[in-house]
Amino acid sequence: MIDLKSMIAQIDFLTPMPRVVNQVMELADDPDSSLADVAEVIQYDPVITANMLKTCNSAYFGLPRVINSIHDATMLLGLDQIVELFIFRCAFENLNQPQEGYDLKEGELLKQSVASALVSKSIAEILQPPNKHLIFTAALLKDIGKVVMARYVADSFDQIDSMVQNQRLSFIEAEKQVLGLDHAEIGGLIAKRWGFSPLMTDIIRNHHLIDAAARDDQPTAIVYMADHICMLLGLCTGADGMAYQFYDEILERLQLTEEMVNTVMVAYLANRPKVEALMNLS
Repeated sequence: MIDLKSMIAQIDFLTPMPRVVNQVMELADDPDSSLADVAEVIQYDPVITANMLKTCNSAYFGLPRVINSIHDATMLLGLDQIVELFIFRCAFENLNQPQEGYDLKEGELLKQSVASALVSKSIAEILQPPNKHLIFTAALLKDIGKVVMARYVADSFDQIDSMVQNQRLSFIEAEKQVLGLDHAEIGGLIAKRWGFSPLMTDIIRNHHLIDAAARDDQPTAIVYMADHICMLLGLCTGADGMAYQFYDEILERLQLTEEMVNTVMVAYLANRPKVEALMNLS
């Protein structure tokens, strides 16, 4: 029997996200804030600042001059790109690790997470919700619970897989039955521990839409839809793969047409070389 208290205690061994993440997202989604406001908050985290400047000065961005401050980077790259880069750098250490239970090698969970975040961004650009940066961040961090769950899933994988194959359960439903908690629930606990907003926490906890009530929440449905588009693109490798339920009504609820979904997929494929280059910089 899994000791749930021991499992939850593993959250304390993760590298916590900086507290300023919430401030950055709030400022980025506030039409009254400025580029300078965002840069002012970011620059007070010296480690993240150093990593961001290193990335900004790489050949990946090809900027015309050396960037020496977050203010300069923000002016040259723009608000969206600098916020996304900031969130990426904050999440890198946890998501870049191998996750044995899910059969994910080093960097694979990070790549999947970045892909999901970018696809969520493309959907948000079509639907124009009021909290686009929060949705991007939630999509990036939606599987953070796998970092805690991986070794428990590894120990119980045969039992989980048997339920998926023989009882037609989704992977997350089998996880819950075998381990007592699933990776989305653990992700919600992590988000709460790190002081994320209730909306962010709810998106992460409900991103597989097991709770029918979550299907009426637009941000959560966007993250869910992005996850499934990534599956269609072959980006969600690993032991759980495609073993998740797709709810057809989400397309209608989001008012996403087949043409819109194709546009999102083409946009990701066009940017995929840049995504892979960014992974190699870290």
